Amino acid sequence: MPEDPIHQPHDKLFKTGFSDLATAAGLLQWQLPTAISKQIDWELLRLEPGTFIDSHYRHNESDLLFSAPLAESDCFIYVLFEHQITEDPTLLLRLLRYMVRIWETQLKNQTTESPRLPVIIPVVLAQNAEVWQMPCDFASLLDVPAGLHEDLRQFIPDFTFRLIQLASLPFTAIRGTPSGIMIMRTMKAERTAALLADPVWDEALLVKIPQNIFEMLIRYILNADVDKNDFDLRVNAIQQLETRSSAMSLAEQLRQEGLEKGLEKGRQEGRQEGLQRGRQEGILTTLEIRFGKVPSGLEEEIRSVCDSAALADLQRAALCCNSFEEFAASL
Repeated sequence: MPEDPIHQPHDKLFKTGFSDLATAAGLLQWQLPTAISKQIDWELLRLEPGTFIDSHYRHNESDLLFSAPLAESDCFIYVLFEHQITEDPTLLLRLLRYMVRIWETQLKNQTTESPRLPVIIPVVLAQNAEVWQMPCDFASLLDVPAGLHEDLRQFIPDFTFRLIQLASLPFTAIRGTPSGIMIMRTMKAERTAALLADPVWDEALLVKIPQNIFEMLIRYILNADVDKNDFDLRVNAIQQLETRSSAMSLAEQLRQEGLEKGLEKGRQEGRQEGLQRGRQEGILTTLEIRFGKVPSGLEEEIRSVCDSAALADLQRAALCCNSFEEFAASL
């Protein structure tokens, strides 16, 4: 898997799928409290630019920020996607930090002298395999002395968030658009090794999703390294001819891409290895011309150096040193 987190399959599937406003609205409408959801104008939902997560958490979480009219004002809906396996008690503190960043960004863009901050409704989508037993209110993090809860309440910041746990949602209970349902089913199945199970291959839904989402789902499944024969059997069992042909063609294309990438990587590694050997030989030749036969121990050490910058330094040392001993000190 590439190191850049935006190219991780989990993040790509989440961001591509739920950046679509209809898909996002389909997820959020049935997850927020009814009294709030009814007051949001979902037709005017907008995706806001930027990410607010800490850089060192980008390997296991991603985020999307939406805005929408709420009653006579506006609100933000902040969706944090967590695909780490274990629950994190500090999630609430992190979530508060991200919300503050959103407000700070909002303040920078306001021109009024008496700014009013919009309400932020935080939602956490957890791609977990086991249900997390964690509180969703910020005050639960604080060590408040017994008997002083009411007296200290005015000094304690508090908020809660909506936690959507894929581990606690049956496949059939997931609601939304066909794309949103299939994305969440697939992400849930990945955690439970069920990517070839019926809910992920529901033809009634597969025929309704856009081609780009269908392709991403196939890529996601194949990236999870499912059994090739079992995958082919699953695809061949699809009744709808167009869907089956599309899946088969895409799978073959992805396998060919993987093969070509593997061959190219092999060629690159071969070229790199050849350059390293050439540099090693150049160093040995320089030393032999200047001082005679290179001792076997020293030759071994030179051949063990593979770093390009280190080999360049050794080449300079071979040209400038006055003896084998002086050269050996630079190793």
